[in-house]
Amino acid sequence: MEQTKKERGIRRYAVYTKGFLTPTLLTPLFMVFEVALEVLIPLLMAAIVDGGLYAREDFLLRSVIPAELKTGSVDLIFTLGGLMVLAALLSLTCGMLAARTAAVASMGFAKNLRRAIFDKIQSFSFANTDKFSTSSLIVRSTTDVTMIQNVFQQMIRMFVRAPMMMIFAAIMAFNINSELSWIFVVAIPFLLLSIVILVSKGHPRFMKMLKKTDAMNTSVQENLIAMRVVKAFVREDYEKKKFHDSVNDLKNAQIHAQKIFTFAGPIQLIIMWTCTVILLALGGMQIIHYKSFGPGELTSLMTYTTQIISSLAMVSFIIVSLAMAKASVSRINEVLDEQIDIIGAHSNLKVENGDIEFRNVDFSYIRDPKNLTLSGINFHIKSGETIGVVGGTGEGKSTLVQLIPRFYDVLSGEVLISGHNVKEYSLYELREGVSMVLQKNMLFSGSIKDNLRWGNPNASDEEIVEACKMACAHDFITGFADGYDTDLGQGGCNVSGGQKQRLCIARALLKKPKILILDDSTSAVDTATDEKIREPQK
Repeated sequence: MEQTKKERGIRRYAVYTKGFLTPTLLTPLFMVFEVALEVLIPLLMAAIVDGGLYAREDFLLRSVIPAELKTGSVDLIFTLGGLMVLAALLSLTCGMLAARTAAVASMGFAKNLRRAIFDKIQSFSFANTDKFSTSSLIVRSTTDVTMIQNVFQQMIRMFVRAPMMMIFAAIMAFNINSELSWIFVVAIPFLLLSIVILVSKGHPRFMKMLKKTDAMNTSVQENLIAMRVVKAFVREDYEKKKFHDSVNDLKNAQIHAQKIFTFAGPIQLIIMWTCTVILLALGGMQIIHYKSFGPGELTSLMTYTTQIISSLAMVSFIIVSLAMAKASVSRINEVLDEQIDIIGAHSNLKVENGDIEFRNVDFSYIRDPKNLTLSGINFHIKSGETIGVVGGTGEGKSTLVQLIPRFYDVLSGEVLISGHNVKEYSLYELREGVSMVLQKNMLFSGSIKDNLRWGNPNASDEEIVEACKMACAHDFITGFADGYDTDLGQGGCNVSGGQKQRLCIARALLKKPKILILDDSTSAVDTATDEKIREPQK
């Protein structure tokens, strides 16, 4: 079962390479060539030392070097040196190409993953959205995706390079001297054990760090959105302290998470230099006493041993990165795996009129029949009628009207529009027929005209003006220097609360819906203007 879930996870994330499969596949190919050329360099170096400087007849690569190149000759040294430089340049070229294709592939992967997360969030119902804080969704779409992007790049680049380097270097080392090559084989278990311990200790720490990141972002978001409230109540000092505490908690969590992985570098160096010292001691004895081992061969063997240990360290670094990314993957999977509780029907049914009927409707935010927000609701509104829902604060007025466009689903009973259950409509057709001005008015960056066209992207200027006149917004809009082209700024920050409400009403009217719902949408408007707004609807 666990393997099945793992395979499903790999397939899920493999999908996000779509459109960038070529650079994804080219990267490991370039890495193979880079490693092969890099492994060839120590052999050429050994041949230069033993064959060129020490004039040994049995130096490495003697069988493939032309006979006319005599041992100890300058020609041999320059020929092998030229081949060594050529191999280094080709290896560098392959490495550069791999770096570029890996960057393109990882950025494309991140783009596709962010788009998938955003698309999933857009499909959330209100109930789904209530499970996540806004700041948490932002962190998951940015920081967590970046973490996975970096690991993806390492996987297609370093995770290919490191094992290939380890295998090629081990083969070369055993061909040169199989007795001394067992040194690094003994060292491998110690390095692997240290990796396992670090990963097991590090994962929960990174989960805690990411939660602290969410908390800090929540603090920033609330402060910026409610900046006017903060200043009105002179709470700047309180907010500063709150943010300082949040940042300090995040810093401590980051230090706590990163601290354990600082041991990875020293452990690698200890193992590598221990192997080097032992190799020098035993290899030097073979050179001095038995004359069966050349200095160049010892040099190349040391290089291969270093490459093997470095490759293992690289694998350990990737595994550590995977442990860090595992927390991000879990958080992103929570979003991608969230079950959408409201799915529209595959139907072309359209809202024909404004007839609304509630039949024995019960509703609970937590889907618990013992904890109902609405109970036994029955009423019928005929098309063309205008009614008001009156009640105290928190008595369910907003909840009631949010069931009509299916922002939430009923627990039991039925909501019917035009004689059909709302569940028989596609979400698009249902919400196209219903226009709602929510309690919390929201405008977007851009001009007034751009915001109004959310109600109808194809609306003409005349239709926009007409809707604004009905909402009593035309006069104050024309009072601006740029009129309908006035930039509203982020969230409509440069208009008053009453102006914002009237723009939202005009946007809803521009949609020309069969059903218009105004949820306390004139609370910031004076009574005379309120009466004018309602008048066209009579």
